[in-house]
Amino acid sequence: QVQLVESGGGLVQAGGSLKLSCAASGRIFSINAMAWYRQAPGNQRELGARITSGGRTNYADSVKGRFAISRDNAKNTVYLQMNSLNPEDTAVYYCNAKETTGDYWGQGTQVTVSS
Repeated sequence: QVQLVESGGGLVQAGGSLKLSCAASGRIFSINAMAWYRQAPGNQRELGARITSGGRTNYADSVKGRFAISRDNAKNTVYLQMNSLNPEDTAVYYCNAKETTGDYWGQGTQVTVSS
């Protein structure tokens, strides 16, 4: 199986920045895409940003222009740079790695943005 280890979550003031990291390890054949999802209290889990092995990206409308996803294919690591954070960004953020055989998930990391 693939294991995902996340880091970088925490507490930040509105207008501040955080950078999340997620490293994949284990029995990896080929990771086609990696992504960050988030889930706020009372809401379903939603896609925030995704990046393919070729570098193509897509973002949720709510984070466009503020978040940037990047990927280091050699290290099987994905990053999420989050700028201009606001309280609506408060959520548990989950790393996802997609192979042709299935998806793998990280444990989730809490991001809290205070006013």
